[in-house]
Amino acid sequence: MAKTTTKSAKKPAAKAATKPAAKAATKPAAKSSKASAGSAAKAAVKPAAKASAKSARKAKAKSPKKTALMLSMLKPSVNNMSVRVFARAAGLDHSETDVWGHTRSPEYMARNPAHLTPMIEDKGLPRGVLWESCAIMQYLANKHGLEKLYPKAPAKRAMIDSAMFYLIGTLYPYVARATYPALNFPQYAGEVGHSDAHPDKKSEAQKAAIAAIAEPLEVFHSFFRNGKPFIGGKNPSIADIRLAATLEFLAVIDYALPQWAKEYMAAIEKKLGKAYAEPAADVRGYIAYVKSQAEA
Repeated sequence: MAKTTTKSAKKPAAKAATKPAAKAATKPAAKSSKASAGSAAKAAVKPAAKASAKSARKAKAKSPKKTALMLSMLKPSVNNMSVRVFARAAGLDHSETDVWGHTRSPEYMARNPAHLTPMIEDKGLPRGVLWESCAIMQYLANKHGLEKLYPKAPAKRAMIDSAMFYLIGTLYPYVARATYPALNFPQYAGEVGHSDAHPDKKSEAQKAAIAAIAEPLEVFHSFFRNGKPFIGGKNPSIADIRLAATLEFLAVIDYALPQWAKEYMAAIEKKLGKAYAEPAADVRGYIAYVKSQAEA
């Protein structure tokens, strides 16, 4: 009996003495150690997570972006220069491919049966491609809302369109007839320069074209600019880009530009900076090369 009493007396005493003490001693300690471990883990993970997130952002920033807009062009051409200047001035993410000697290839003509440059490839286009420099600039300005280069107001836009159409329909054909023989560019079918006419007749046609340039050029000065710095007003428009690029070709025949035209071209280059100067350098470089070959 004494054993039983002793056992039963000892057990409750032991339970009473040890369990609460154990609970009191161990649970808070366990919680405390968990909290410490959790805090330490958080403290260790947060900077690591921040660092890895920062590295991921840096890697993402450095990785090359895919360009949605692709431009096929010829560096010596003023038609191509127009779109190259425009894309830079507009800050458009694009890639350029020089297709000199490849515009008649089956691959190129499968996309562009007119075998013309400049040509852009853009997902938004019904046939995936677009050529003609003025159409390209109009499309991209409309798509990206570039009102500074191509105003949205109907009356202002009409003047820009009129200037461009007058340029490609009247001024540029004269410039082409005047400069293509010197540039070693093929002239269009039906032109005297393309025919079997005597060299004297071709020379006469070229001189007549040179003489004809002055009239439409003055129209741009007196009508389209009308006292404004540019056709577009205070800032160059797509019509200004197209006109300035066209006038670049006249250097190959040492055409005597009127003073206003020289100042106008200089003002556009100053306003657009590298966006104009870089593509213009390719045209000027080709002209310098052609002239050096003619003098040799």
